[in-house]
Amino acid sequence: MPEIKFYKHDPIPMEMHKVKIVQKLNLLPVDERLKKMQEAGFNTFQLHNGDIFMDMLTDSGVNAMSDNMQSAMLRADDAYAGSETFYRMNDKLTELFGIKYLLPAHQGRACENILAQRFVKPGNCVIMNYHFTTAKAHITRLGGRVEELVKDEGLVSKSTLPFKGNIDLEKLEACILKETPENVPYMRLEAGTNLIGGQPISYENMKAATDITRKYGILSVLDASLLQDNLYFIKTREESMKDKSTAEILRMIADLFDIIYFSGRKFGFARGGGILVRDEALFHSMEDLVPMFEGFLTYGGMSVKEMEAMIIGFDESLDMDIISQGPQFIKYCVDQLDAYGVPMITPGGGLGAHIDASQVVSHIPQEQYPAGALVCALYICGGIRGMERGTLSEERNADGSERFASMELVRLALPRRVFTLSQTEYVIDRVKWVYDHRHLIEGLRFVHEPKTLRFFTGRLEPVSDWPEKLAAAYKADFGEDQ
Repeated sequence: MPEIKFYKHDPIPMEMHKVKIVQKLNLLPVDERLKKMQEAGFNTFQLHNGDIFMDMLTDSGVNAMSDNMQSAMLRADDAYAGSETFYRMNDKLTELFGIKYLLPAHQGRACENILAQRFVKPGNCVIMNYHFTTAKAHITRLGGRVEELVKDEGLVSKSTLPFKGNIDLEKLEACILKETPENVPYMRLEAGTNLIGGQPISYENMKAATDITRKYGILSVLDASLLQDNLYFIKTREESMKDKSTAEILRMIADLFDIIYFSGRKFGFARGGGILVRDEALFHSMEDLVPMFEGFLTYGGMSVKEMEAMIIGFDESLDMDIISQGPQFIKYCVDQLDAYGVPMITPGGGLGAHIDASQVVSHIPQEQYPAGALVCALYICGGIRGMERGTLSEERNADGSERFASMELVRLALPRRVFTLSQTEYVIDRVKWVYDHRHLIEGLRFVHEPKTLRFFTGRLEPVSDWPEKLAAAYKADFGEDQ
């Protein structure tokens, strides 16, 4: 969307929608938030949503639907097999991506499971620009491993580079030659690298990478869950793409890949997912896994009402007036906090604003989960639920030692069409307060540690009484009822 000009105000992001349904929020007093954090085992996933003021954990499945999406749900064809809703969804995806074959699944990680089950054997190496937690877990569970080949610049916190999610092309070819093409079942590119700040990948880089995999006969897979943000960044940051429509860019990207999968909880603004497969024989080689793990081939574990909404959501994911709000709000949040001196991942990417916890709480060793501690501090001091994206989100090495993350981030997701700018300003204010009192924050340690995906259900405790000290300092500045 064009920047809205003001007569007596500096430019600010503008919501290109009006609010028609509202949900009441609840801001607990600080002492109650401290108690809730203790009860949750210092894991923001274990908090009750009713105890949260600003839920910025994720944008997965919590984006607001439009009026057109909600009205579309009324036409859903609720059939176990042969639902007309499925065929409408398949036709829409074929129209947009130019790929005929669809395997439906209930969300993105279900797609990852099917792909891993089909392709990964013990000892295999799957190449990625950067991993996502569930994508990696499905591969390692089956005895495979992941090689992350994002360019070194992608792991630099403060930067002006527009596409920090790009894969290193020299490392890609060298890795294929080292592993041999036979041992690389596929290359997975993530359009919007979730764990390193939602940073996009350029069309030029995707084309060059898929040219390399095609040269060696290796399948190319695109994780399109965050594609709508990536489309926005390609159109606004990649010079050769500025005159093309989002639909044209989407089709150009799709033409590069053998397989594309997505979480509809992000791409499409509803709850579901799917795998698009270009080759018919390859499609048939996977179709038996859908009824085994998901549901019949014409619903795949999804509600058909959500599928109808998603059909509209796919078109809305190409509307620049709609998809610009997320990146613009994120940029505003990142730029304001950066101006305050808070270490942020720059430039602002998609999905949310990302705080560099390794710099904010540099006194906390990685084995005490600095990003995990910082995200707990933000809930205590503002009722804001963010998400740890660092060592806590990793899994231990085979010998039980910690696998230290490349980056220690706190993600403040901005679900689409959910929060207002004044709420975003509140978040900026509380993050700045926590940053100015960062010396009070100390680390965490596990008291219950699941073997896999421990960040979802694990429970931790603070290494000292630092949460009480932090809450006391907060009350001294804001009073007990804030």
